[in-house]
Amino acid sequence: MTRKTRIRTALVTAAAVVTAATVTVGVGVAGPEKSPRPTKKQIASLFDAWNAALGTGDSDKVADLYAKDAVLLPTLSNEVRTDRAGIVDYMDHFLENKPVGKKVQTIVTVLDDNSAIDTGVYEFTLTDHDTGEKSVVEARYTYEYEKRGGTWKIVNHHSSAMPEG
Repeated sequence: MTRKTRIRTALVTAAAVVTAATVTVGVGVAGPEKSPRPTKKQIASLFDAWNAALGTGDSDKVADLYAKDAVLLPTLSNEVRTDRAGIVDYMDHFLENKPVGKKVQTIVTVLDDNSAIDTGVYEFTLTDHDTGEKSVVEARYTYEYEKRGGTWKIVNHHSSAMPEG
């Protein structure tokens, strides 16, 4: 191999190494594909999924929307629920009244790509399971959502009856 051929070979090899390093750094900087930041409308619609789960009458389906470590401060119970069993227990009793929820006012704050808060006022039409009599309960609410494993979960849910209702 002549001196000229060795220089060309060295230059081609050097160029290949620099190109490979640049591509590798570019891929490393890009990182995993990020999900887009949710819109306020998308976060507000998570209530619709929760309300639809209530409509099934299945407390397990409702509890599936909560994170494993979620906290529920419910409207119609003084007991703070801090695990799935507690949430299912509350929903078992709540669902006896065939609740149908409707938002009256909502304020959504998107914190980042994976967390948001929906707070406001909602009302529930409840049907007494013994008499069939309907009543409406208006309450303040806060849902804190986190995206976990690609799915939005309720991590904190506070609901309290309006004090002047």
